[in-house]
Amino acid sequence: MLIWRGLDTWRAEYADVSVDGDRLTASGVQMGVDPRPYRLAYDLDTVASFVTARLAVTAQGDGWSRRLDLRRAPDGSWTLETAAEGAEDLGDPGGDPEALEGATDCDLGFSPLTNTMPILRGGGGPADYVMAWVSVPDLGVHRLDQRYEPLDDGRIRYSDRDFVRDLTVGPDGFVTHYPDLAELV
Repeated sequence: MLIWRGLDTWRAEYADVSVDGDRLTASGVQMGVDPRPYRLAYDLDTVASFVTARLAVTAQGDGWSRRLDLRRAPDGSWTLETAAEGAEDLGDPGGDPEALEGATDCDLGFSPLTNTMPILRGGGGPADYVMAWVSVPDLGVHRLDQRYEPLDDGRIRYSDRDFVRDLTVGPDGFVTHYPDLAELV
């Protein structure tokens, strides 16, 4: 059981996580107020080497809901099933699965949990990954190139485009402090 609290705005995340060898499963709930109040529930499954197999997410708020079922096939292709009700200004969930070519992982917005897979897979040196990044609360899916670079004392430098943060990671590979985003409580 892991619980993070937001550092940049009011947000909380609870996750039941299981790591079995090189596989991870998790079910969690995230609640936040920005960019609008929402409650989000997710289920995450990985296959060997912590590669994402499925991320199922539902998000809801006052008068609206979004659903996303994101799956990665053994051949590396992605499929997305979505549904949306209300709050047309949020936009549609999902995206172009062809744009995710080469992605091995999902990255759920505002969730330190999904940084765990590339951290656990890391070979001790810098590593580049392609992610299926899921924005919250609209559940849009976008290709995002990320880099993880081990530093010292349980810290890993995370970067994507012009965004860089030094994450503090516990011995089990879970983020304990993500500057300006969240900390484990």
